[in-house]
Amino acid sequence: VLLFSKTAGWHHESILEGVTAIRGLARLHDFNVFWTEHAERVFNDTELRKYKAVIFLSTTGDALNDEQQAAFERYIRAGGGFVGIHPAADTEYGWPWYTKMVGHMFHIHPAVQTATIQVEDRNFPGMDRFAKRFLFTEEWYEFDAARSSKLRYLLSVDETTYEPHAKWGPKEGKGMGKLHPIAWYQEYDGGRAFYTALGHLPATYGDANFMHHVYGGIYWAATGKGYTAEQR
Repeated sequence: VLLFSKTAGWHHESILEGVTAIRGLARLHDFNVFWTEHAERVFNDTELRKYKAVIFLSTTGDALNDEQQAAFERYIRAGGGFVGIHPAADTEYGWPWYTKMVGHMFHIHPAVQTATIQVEDRNFPGMDRFAKRFLFTEEWYEFDAARSSKLRYLLSVDETTYEPHAKWGPKEGKGMGKLHPIAWYQEYDGGRAFYTALGHLPATYGDANFMHHVYGGIYWAATGKGYTAEQR
């Protein structure tokens, strides 16, 4: 897999912990990781062809130029996989193909708080270790409306268990209502896309359940293979 962490906006402190943790997943599950913040090294047809999936780890802002964007579109259309973590949804707002692939784009967030996560679908790789409802501490992203009709939601946050209100000057957030998704996936333009909004705090990457969730997304994006929680 290609691990890409270029930031043209906010730079998350947790990126280095994320890189270390994903390298740990690679050792545990026997795959290779190439990490870079330099788009010019890898976002071309020759280099992208080497990877089963591309992970955008806490990327922000305008990360790719027009030629690099075109190469990545060709990669996905050829059956490639995308994994977005946390502010991958705060990246490339002006690239409609990318925003539809991510599925929702970041709008605002309140202060970091502990809240209750609800499992929406256990029948997906990496979901088997989560309780139906569990506590988690996170920077809870509020998103805009869905940009794709094909999204399948995996996790949501219960807004009754934290204070979702946030105001940044003229920008305000009051939550997303009954369903506030925080992880999802879709088949997209010939390839596959998985996104999780979790991963703000550095220590989160030391949470074995969270990293199993991330691996599930990588596994599905890279192979297209699913998972059934309970055989009938």
